[in-house]
Amino acid sequence: MKTRKQIYGDKNIVGKNIERIRKSKGIKQKDFIAQMQIMGYDMNPTSYSKLEGQLRSATDKEIFVISKILGVSMEKLFEEN
Repeated sequence: MKTRKQIYGDKNIVGKNIERIRKSKGIKQKDFIAQMQIMGYDMNPTSYSKLEGQLRSATDKEIFVISKILGVSMEKLFEEN
């Protein structure tokens, strides 16, 4: 698995948790994005990468879809680690 090359931003608080949980489940970014698209949420790789890197805000719909794919509550994505 690749390691993050850039430091995290400060545009959202869920990005680190999304990345951590996704990686812990062994899901590659491209596969995760494909799952989002199957669920009806069109996401491109650059936009998703910026979300995980906390370089852009996350929408409520994105958080909802991501929590469903990861099988965790939305609150879990906001926990501080």
